[in-house]
Amino acid sequence: MTSLDFALIYLLAAVFGVVLFRSLKLPSMLGYLIVGVIVGPHVLGMIHTSANVRWLAELGVVFLMFVIGLEFNLPRLRAMRRHVLGLGLLQVVLTMAIGTLGILALRWLMPDLWQLSWQGALALSGVLVMSSTAIVVKLLAERLEIDTEHGKRVIGVLLFQDLAVVPLLILIPSLSAHHNDMAETLLLAMLKAAAVVALLLTGGQRLMKFWLTIVARFRSEELFVLNLLLVTLGLAWVTEQAGLSLALGAFIAGMLVSETPYKQHVEAEIRPFHDLLLGLFFITIGMALDWHEVLRHWQLVLVLVTIPV
Repeated sequence: MTSLDFALIYLLAAVFGVVLFRSLKLPSMLGYLIVGVIVGPHVLGMIHTSANVRWLAELGVVFLMFVIGLEFNLPRLRAMRRHVLGLGLLQVVLTMAIGTLGILALRWLMPDLWQLSWQGALALSGVLVMSSTAIVVKLLAERLEIDTEHGKRVIGVLLFQDLAVVPLLILIPSLSAHHNDMAETLLLAMLKAAAVVALLLTGGQRLMKFWLTIVARFRSEELFVLNLLLVTLGLAWVTEQAGLSLALGAFIAGMLVSETPYKQHVEAEIRPFHDLLLGLFFITIGMALDWHEVLRHWQLVLVLVTIPV
């Protein structure tokens, strides 16, 4: 399959999915997911997932979080600290505790289908804690609910989940062995992540305004767009190197840009990129779903879907 064939299949599937589900008054995101399942390797086999496709799809989430960051400047984020540190922490701790106990209870109720140690239960509950930032924020944006009270709470929980990635990435691998210095490693990683975020939020504001002012003096739309791509992907890379998520770095980049006089111009320039790439992300997620496994273990899937909801 050539690159042109690949692109045409993606575009045809995306257009068909959006038109069909919009006509049914359903979210376009659902259309992307369904057509991803259909054209993916587990149904028609028209497209096979690859590392390059997944990486390109991940950029959609990055630009989505950048746009959301434009709406959440630093004063607004400080006002939301109760949602991020309070509600977010409560969600992570309670979900992990209830999830671990629930998974261990499944071992007792369904011994033939489900056998998992307490380490496995704790690791799986850590996965259960996380939400898809792309899906949740996309739904909120389509319903114009990001600025509502419940929208702010949801965004706060999502931000804390991104921060919780650091301790979970250290905790889960350590469950398979005995590490005497696990607490020390966990503390150092969290301090490093906190230092990176604090540095970006405190020193990055003036630097961002200074840099965008220099770029704007050239009066070149091409240079301005290239600079936005550089800033967004650059800060996403910085947070990833610190053990955080790409989405958190892009969110911080958006917040820093929102403090400059170029906020409205930036929103108009970046929106086509994130809409297109976000659709690719949802198609890729649909392609990864293997319906054969779902049908083979339908009882377990039904239990694992129903109980958390």
